[in-house]
Amino acid sequence: MDKNSITGIVLITAILGMFWWMNKPSEIELARQQQYRDSVAIVDKAARVEAEKRAVEARELAKPEEVVLDSAQRAADASAKFGVFTEASEGTQEFITLENKLIKLVVSTQGGSIYSVELKDYKTFDAKPLMLIEPGKNSFGFTFVHNSRVFNTKDLFFKTAKVTASSADFTVEAAEGKMTFSYNLPENSYMADFNITTSNMGNIISTNSSTIELDWMMDVISKEKGVDFERRYSGIYYKFFQDEVEHMSASKANSEELSTKLKWVAFKDQFFSSVLIAKDAFVGGDVKIKVPEDKADLLIMNGQAKVSVPFTGNDKLEFNYYFGPNDFKALKPYEELGLRKLVDLGWGFLRYINLGVIEVFHFLEKFMGNYGLIILILTLLIKLLLFPLTYKSYVSTAKMKVLKPQIDEINERIPKDKAMERQQATMALYRKAGVNPLGGCLPMLLQMPILFAMFQFFPASIELRQESFLWASDLSSYDSILTLPWHIPFYGNHVSLFCLLMSITNVIYTYMNQEMTQSSQQMPGMKTMMYMMPVMFLFFFNSYAAGLSYYYFISTLITIIQTLMIRNFVDEKALLAKITLNQKKPVKKSGFQQRLEDMQRQKNIGSKKK
Repeated sequence: MDKNSITGIVLITAILGMFWWMNKPSEIELARQQQYRDSVAIVDKAARVEAEKRAVEARELAKPEEVVLDSAQRAADASAKFGVFTEASEGTQEFITLENKLIKLVVSTQGGSIYSVELKDYKTFDAKPLMLIEPGKNSFGFTFVHNSRVFNTKDLFFKTAKVTASSADFTVEAAEGKMTFSYNLPENSYMADFNITTSNMGNIISTNSSTIELDWMMDVISKEKGVDFERRYSGIYYKFFQDEVEHMSASKANSEELSTKLKWVAFKDQFFSSVLIAKDAFVGGDVKIKVPEDKADLLIMNGQAKVSVPFTGNDKLEFNYYFGPNDFKALKPYEELGLRKLVDLGWGFLRYINLGVIEVFHFLEKFMGNYGLIILILTLLIKLLLFPLTYKSYVSTAKMKVLKPQIDEINERIPKDKAMERQQATMALYRKAGVNPLGGCLPMLLQMPILFAMFQFFPASIELRQESFLWASDLSSYDSILTLPWHIPFYGNHVSLFCLLMSITNVIYTYMNQEMTQSSQQMPGMKTMMYMMPVMFLFFFNSYAAGLSYYYFISTLITIIQTLMIRNFVDEKALLAKITLNQKKPVKKSGFQQRLEDMQRQKNIGSKKK
């Protein structure tokens, strides 16, 4: 930049500065400007206040007329919609509490139905009050038609009458008609009386038949530690009139249409049930289960039951509610109703086995309160009962073991491509030795029903609920000695020590069996498969009831001890000598064996002719 340019910039800056200085307002002018702005602000504020005042006055003047118009419109709409039920269509929800020593029922004036149920003698796994029905999670009412519109009594507001500490009447009136829901809670009982009386309701409530539909829907919320495990033992149970009890599991969404008469319907979780029982019978209906997509959701299921009951308009319908535990003792007074089937002990003969186990279990309860020790004694009794089978199984396996050199000799002498001939030679050896190749398996198969029965017994036994033993705080749920920072598929995020001990003892017992049997040396693949079972147990039982894993652990441990004791008493050399003696005796063939040999002989002759 040259000298002339610099001189020009300096002159322009000086001129602009001088122009600003000469035209800036004086202090008097600045004061006048501020006074003007303050005056404008005052005027604007006064205008806003006046405008707001006028708006409020306008609203106040218009309000009474609008209220009258709204009220009249609402009344007209309600009358058109609800007809003679208009008065009952509006109200304030109030609650009446009925209770005895065992349960507390809260009944709502809206619908005259049960709002919540608390079982006083029980707590949730985290020590909170056990709400069999959570507040507001129960929907109950009769669906009917009035004024060509479909209604449900759950939407009407009832008036209360004859309220005591254990009983109450809830009434809704319509023209000359009247409907009353009556509740009565006897002392020291889980069973509540529920009666419905209708008077002159036939012309007011219209139905398509001589029945009216009862809709019952309830959310069953988790109360135990393992939600997914609890869901497996929950569902909707129902008893056909003068017939068996059936059920749908809450493991998945399901529905069932029931066209025959029903005695009762129950929403059941693992240890508790809500049951609606008809004095006579429900005409029919359908049941439905909805389950959450997230298996960790605390909602076990949404249960729905729609059943039909007789209706003429002048009726007295009698029902009972059972709100209580799935306990054989508590359900004993209602055995004729079939409520004991709420305790899921398995099907067929498994149930009969478990019924015997329950009797032993309750007998032992009289002498001790530690359920871990009761399970131990119960296991000892079962293993003592099965000891003859265990002994027979071991001896049969020992016979197979001492015959192994002779079986190896047959396999070496007869090539693999002559499988039938090799099999015949092996069976002939067994017959001469007096050995049954299935002798080691059959006794174990006879024990399987008891193992399956115990699988049903322990998760269904409310006696184990919240009972602690050693490190397990609740024998009805899984025990955990370690919580993992991640979730392992099919295993979970915790380590169950009883499950781990059960798997270890099964590995040891499998190893002992492999030493005794000759088949493991012939089929290495089968040997690996046998060891896979304890590993599967580790994944399968990790979230199951600790009492069940404890029983299987103790049972297998006792079997190992029994096997070691039998091994000391069974002399394999003496057993071989006895087998050798049997081989020298003539073998009497059965008719079936003779026919098999004749068929094989004819087959061989035919092959040679070709």
